[in-house]
Formats: sequence, structure tokens, C-alpha cells
Amino acid sequence: MGRLSMAADSVLILGGGIIGLSCALEAAGLGFQVTVVEEGEFGGQATGAAAGMLAPLSENPDGADPFFRLCWDSFLRYPEWVRQIEELSGQQVELCASGSLNAVFHEADWLPMQTRLQWQRPYCAQMEWLDETQLRKLEPNLSQRAIGALYCPAESHVYAPKLAVAVEEACRRAGVRLVSHAGPLSKLEVTKTSGVSVTMGDGQAWRADRLVVCTGAWSGWLQEWIPINVPVHPIRGQICAYDAGLGEVRHMVFSSQAYWVRKNDGTIVCGASEDVAGFDRSVTAHGIERLTRWSGRVFPCLQGELPVRTWAGIRPATLDGRPLIGEVPDCPDVIVAAGHYRNGILLSPVTASMIGQLLLGKSDSQSSAFSLERFNRMTVMGGSR
Repeated sequence: MGRLSMAADSVLILGGGIIGLSCALEAAGLGFQVTVVEEGEFGGQATGAAAGMLAPLSENPDGADPFFRLCWDSFLRYPEWVRQIEELSGQQVELCASGSLNAVFHEADWLPMQTRLQWQRPYCAQMEWLDETQLRKLEPNLSQRAIGALYCPAESHVYAPKLAVAVEEACRRAGVRLVSHAGPLSKLEVTKTSGVSVTMGDGQAWRADRLVVCTGAWSGWLQEWIPINVPVHPIRGQICAYDAGLGEVRHMVFSSQAYWVRKNDGTIVCGASEDVAGFDRSVTAHGIERLTRWSGRVFPCLQGELPVRTWAGIRPATLDGRPLIGEVPDCPDVIVAAGHYRNGILLSPVTASMIGQLLLGKSDSQSSAFSLERFNRMTVMGGSR
């Protein structure tokens, strides 16, 4: 075993994606001594592959359930959260208030959009239905096949790679210890008297009073060390990007099959094809072909054009589509923040806040809907394993 590290009121966070880094920054701000241990590079998995959409209304069409309210809460926190990160890190994350268009191409889809408009307008008073003429003025390059769109001027996006770098730097300046390339977890021990200790693949061992598991799609490994059900599984998401010089895209544009958003790096990002492929991050011709086919249908200026870049990320999905945020039942020294699926970027501020409250021994009204107890109704742990 390598060197053992521990500090009073210490928090160890496993996983250096956007969720882990956000939780680390929150914990440091609350006065905890924080260490983040990452198997590879910070922001190197789902975070770096994300399109950075902040679109709780566009991506939650069915109703104001607890998950939507969690997304909306986080969305409202975003401007101030970004301001603090940029101020602390000295870096920009490219928060862009582009607004969104949910385009409709078939008459049968008109009524569902009107239903959405009714329940979503109380959250965004500026939301409105655009007819064909109004839509052409806002998004001239959109296909003439579009018969209208639901317009939400409030929704926005960030450049996910820059956000990850900025939060990492903010953590560093806040006194968080950052350990990358530690290798995979090789041992986890939880005791009632001496906290939590982990040993990584590089032989280094770490001990702390509390452990926060933020390892995304890989979080199911917790079941190997603690008898707890952590139903997180990987979903591959494939994305491509076009040269923005091919045609202007002014808003985030959603269809029933894909989305498009222009980034400041001069590309139009189109995503995301989804499939079950384990932890395989390779890009497939079939996955990208689906995106390029729909790109040409929705934006004729992209018809027949090849993307300048393609990539894939592994998203952490749960059985019910909601994240896991809470203490491990009967093992409160271990907290899980995982399973955010498509919404890790969006949910970072609210997840960090919830984890901070748990570290302080508090909870909020939202926590019960996302706790691990919904998959673990029985008492499962009486000590270390």
C-alpha cells in the first residue's frame, strides 16, 4: 500500500468529471478539506463529450415532475454559478443565451407542442408558438418543411470542455487537492470508526471522513465493495460537428431526432445518436450516418456535407432516468452523485448544492426523489465489507 492521506473534516471525491469537480468546489467553499481522485484525465469522459445544452424545457416535454423541477432549479442557478466560477478561475466558459426552437415537421406533432406550451409557459413567460413565417425570420436556414416551432428565448448552452477546465482551475484555487491518472479503484473500505479509505490502481491510498462517488457510468463498481444496488449503466452517445461556414444556425434547434447548436469555435454541433455498447467509445458509421441524414433534412445547407469532427461519450443512465443523489443506505459516510445521463452539465450546480447539504448533515425537499433508497428498500449494510 502506498502513502495514506487523511485530514480532519475531510472529503474524498472519486471522479473528476463536471459533477465531481462541482461537488468538490462546493465542499471546499463550505470549509471541508477536499481531495478529488480521478482515474484518468479531469473532464475526460462524458463531460468533455457533452454539447453543453442548458435546456430543461426542451428536454423535458412531459410535465413538471420532480426531475423537471430539479433541472429547472439548476438552470436558474446557472448564471450566478458561472459568474463565480469565472471570477475564481479567471477563465471564460462561453455561456451563450441563444434561446431554443423545438421544430415541428408534421401536423400530428402540433397538438403535443400546444400542450407543452400550456404547462411550460408559467416557467418561461416569453415562450411562444411560432408559425412558419415567424420561424423563417428567426432561423432562415431551417428547412421549408418545418410548419412551426416552440420558441423558448431563455434556454442557453455552454462550451463543456471550457467549463470543465474552468471548474478544475476554480477547485485548484479554492484549495482542492486534484489527483489525476490514479488508475482504477482497487480497494474500498468503510468502517464506522475511521471513515473511508480507497486504494487506486497506482498504489496510492487515500482516507477521509466522507466519500462522494461521482464516477458516472462506472459507478456500478460500488456494488463490488458495499452490498448496495447502484443501477447505473453506460449509454454511448455519438456526436458530430460541421463547419459553421456552411450556414448560419442562430438558436439551439431541436427536432424529434436530433439537435443542432452553433459553438464559438466555428462549428455546428449535431447530436446525439444513442446506443448500448458497454464502455466502447468508438464512433460508428451507422451512428454518425443517422445524424448526417437528419442534418440535411432539417438544415438543407448541410445536405451532403461531411462533419469536420466526430466523437462519442459514455453517458451514465439509470433504470428510471433520474440521477442518484444521496447517502448510501445504512452507510452515510458514502454519498453517491451519479446517473445524470444527458444532463450532467445542466445539473452540476444543483447537484453540488445537494451534496454540500448532505455533507453538512442537512437535506432538502428534492432529495428523496433521487435517493438510492428507491432502488434499495431494505437495510443492506451493517458494517464494512
